[in-house]
Amino acid sequence: MNQGKIWTVVNPSIGLPLLLGSVTVIAILVHLALISHTTWFPAYWQGGLKKAAAIETSFVG
Repeated sequence: MNQGKIWTVVNPSIGLPLLLGSVTVIAILVHLALISHTTWFPAYWQGGLKKAAAIETSFVG
């Protein structure tokens, strides 16, 4: 581990939660950006267009 001396400056009980917390915040921000700025991501959560097209074509009226 080439950055092992960082723990002589920053206590691991402070540094590790900060590191993991920042990774979590970044992941949440990326997911929020995908949800709010794309059209394919919400469609992916809804099962996409193939499922809706299959339902529409199976209707016999």
